[in-house]
Amino acid sequence: MAGRIEDYALVGDMQTAALVGRDGSVDWLCLPRFDSPAVFCGLLGDDANGFWRIAPAGGPAHAVRRRYRGGSLILESEWDTRDGTVRLTDFMPPRGRAPRLVRIVEGVCGRVAVRSALRMRFSYGRVVPWARKTAGRLAAVAGPDSLWLDTDVETHGSDLTTYSDFTLGPGEQAAFTLSWQASHLPPPPQRDVAAALRATDGFWADWVGRCTYDGPWRDAVVRSLITLKALTYRPTGGVVAAPTASLPEELGGVRNWDYRYTWLRDAALTLSVLLNTGYREEAEAWRSWLLRAVAGDPQNLQIMYGVAGERELPEAELLWLPGYEGSAPVRVGNAAAGQFQLDVFGEVMDALYLGERSGLPPTDDIGLLRHKLMNHLETRWREPDEGIWEIRGPRRHFVHSKVMAWVAADRIVRLLERHDRAGHAVRRWQSLRETIHREVCALGWDPQRRTFTQSYGSKELDASLLLIPQVGFLPPDDPRVAGTVEAIRRELLQGGFVARYPTRHSEIGVDGLPGGEGAFLVCSFWLADALAAIGRRDEARELFERLLALRNDVGLLAEEWDCRAGRQLGNFPQAFSHIGLVNTALALGG
Repeated sequence: MAGRIEDYALVGDMQTAALVGRDGSVDWLCLPRFDSPAVFCGLLGDDANGFWRIAPAGGPAHAVRRRYRGGSLILESEWDTRDGTVRLTDFMPPRGRAPRLVRIVEGVCGRVAVRSALRMRFSYGRVVPWARKTAGRLAAVAGPDSLWLDTDVETHGSDLTTYSDFTLGPGEQAAFTLSWQASHLPPPPQRDVAAALRATDGFWADWVGRCTYDGPWRDAVVRSLITLKALTYRPTGGVVAAPTASLPEELGGVRNWDYRYTWLRDAALTLSVLLNTGYREEAEAWRSWLLRAVAGDPQNLQIMYGVAGERELPEAELLWLPGYEGSAPVRVGNAAAGQFQLDVFGEVMDALYLGERSGLPPTDDIGLLRHKLMNHLETRWREPDEGIWEIRGPRRHFVHSKVMAWVAADRIVRLLERHDRAGHAVRRWQSLRETIHREVCALGWDPQRRTFTQSYGSKELDASLLLIPQVGFLPPDDPRVAGTVEAIRRELLQGGFVARYPTRHSEIGVDGLPGGEGAFLVCSFWLADALAAIGRRDEARELFERLLALRNDVGLLAEEWDCRAGRQLGNFPQAFSHIGLVNTALALGG
């Protein structure tokens, strides 16, 4: 059975990622890309669906210490046994051709018996590969995929599982490398494990050394930035929202979605965070990805794409998997790709604006894309949409969506004014900006309750309204901002943290789904930002510290927090949560 979500740590190579549990088990790994079928899928099923566990043969079950090596994505786990101590080092080298997961076991003191149990299952735990030894290597082949195990210890097979049993004394090591290769190609080359470890350590040291944040929460911010970097797809510049699929928003519930794709919103916010902390290379790569993904067709703009810009992301249910702790159905693909979400125009325009303001050179292609996006927005901003939370119920006039349409108009005006380009285009977007602002303030405001509402004419609230001062729609000292903050604190708090919007466990809610969910972590970061903006910095700081305490032992956050059970929920680690953490640290300053 899979561990708690917070029991996992992340290792990755900026093309895919693995989750490693406290028990030394890799229970999730998709190869060769984030969105490829998993070869270890125990996370959404059980051991029969694939895993790779390395741990002391006699226990204890879980590592007693775990940490990342310095500012890197190299995971070190240590077990203290009655016979001694062993350390397991897991990492994925930033790759050349073949993706590789490297696992090194080292004796620290005493002599400890260790077992490696490797059960490879392709196609999300459904397909058993054909395994054979060839030239001292173990090869496992199924259809288009092959895995190659290289190790310096003996292996043997039993019950369709590959085992290694060995004993280590102080300073002795056993190394394992698992590489993926398309099955029709020659075997991937064997690599020097020690050299790969040094290169991986050096890569992350160089990358972290570029970080410009040096405030009181540097360790937490750096870990979040490393996590966000790990969610970038290096070959194209795409950014995934999370490396996992179908981790539930409610244990035993149906709110289980695939996040291994590039949402324009999440990616734009990720790049904004990276730009604000000194990283330009990723922003330039994403801007190029955006041009390729949108191409010349902004009227068919999707809210998400594959990491290489793929448009077709069909949603399917994997009926052979029981789901994480019985949370079914297990879904891969995402039907929300076909939704209309007005707010993405604002997030994309804001990211392009910030990029240029941060020194990214303007290009004719980017200028043309901006104008095409704005021309399309101008024709559609009055339409209802599915909104930031991707509701699967009827479309509505969501206030946050309209606010972000205002952001798009505001940023194009600022960009044109920045280049002293007065004229008809500026006046046109200025007029659009003013029109949207007037409508939102008239139709999205509840004067009796003194708060903005989730959608025009509704009485319900939405945590995305906390972004109104952050994006500049209203100044922080506007009484409508304070009124909205207070209303959200009254109505959306769960155990001291913020829900996205009201859900009704016994009936279908505004999102078209049954059941409930946990507190949405980025929304609590937004509340901290809003409190700081309206001058309540002590409250903001206290909330921020409580949010930091929700991170697991290696500094990672999932999408949500179950306030009753006191555990993390949703896909993990979640870019949105780590974006919120960095932004709040920046907002609170020293």
